[in-house]
Amino acid sequence: MRRPRRLVPGDRVAVVSPASPSPGERIDAGLAVLRSWGLEPVIMPHAAARTGLFAGLDLDRAGDFQDAWLDPRIAAVFAARGGYGSQRMIDLVDWERLRGAGPKAFIGFSDMTALHEAIAINLGQATVHGPMPTWTAFTGDAGMQEHLRQTLFEPERVQKIASSTARTMNGGTATGITVGGTLTLLASGIGTPDHRADVAGGLLLLEDIGEEPYRIDRALTQLRRAGWFDGLAGIVLGSWADCGPYEEVREVLADQLAGLSIPVVEEFGFGHCNPSLTIPLGLKATLDADAGTLHFGVPALA
Repeated sequence: MRRPRRLVPGDRVAVVSPASPSPGERIDAGLAVLRSWGLEPVIMPHAAARTGLFAGLDLDRAGDFQDAWLDPRIAAVFAARGGYGSQRMIDLVDWERLRGAGPKAFIGFSDMTALHEAIAINLGQATVHGPMPTWTAFTGDAGMQEHLRQTLFEPERVQKIASSTARTMNGGTATGITVGGTLTLLASGIGTPDHRADVAGGLLLLEDIGEEPYRIDRALTQLRRAGWFDGLAGIVLGSWADCGPYEEVREVLADQLAGLSIPVVEEFGFGHCNPSLTIPLGLKATLDADAGTLHFGVPALA
């Protein structure tokens, strides 16, 4: 995957809402963090809009994302928040035009999993699975902010990510390309134009929020039946916020994944948890499931 360039103070960055709307006061708090890093945030026209469940019409959200990417004055695109709706606008983006604009950092998680996949498949570039500006957990946690800032400005300092909460499900080490995000978004992408036939040789990252254990099992079964577990190098499991007692969630995860005979680490500390680690997607890394670390061979941004 191509790597976008790292950020420097003075860069203009776009804030978009490809899914759900963002309250204005939360946008303001997130912009204050970005400005404290020396960035000049640009709010795209529909970032704070509301049309039913979404931040504007599908065409509006796709247009904001596309315009931000095509603007040569914009160095990176931040998703303001997740929620729901990014899958609805992906087919309205002119990906051929975006390919001509070159790589650009994209930051987000949760519903943005659909865009991470679309960018990887259509543009062939690495992205950043990280907290979003309007998330109150992010604006209130200096450590979370600093990990994202270093990833974007000084990525060589965080090539090795060590999780203080990680636990070994299956021991061992494995090297592969990081891919993944929110489980249910990955499962619902199967069969769409932005669906990978397989992720053989990859390190699969999975997390989710608000899903009952049986729904987690159903999504994992969908990935397994679609061939996503065939030839995997390893699995990194993040948070399962509001998914029921973790003992019940873990029973599902272990039933589906422990028997794959590959390194698996759980509770790695990314996703809908506080604090939440920033993890590059689309780059080669080595997972040490016993030590609870991911070590990237190159910095996330060039």
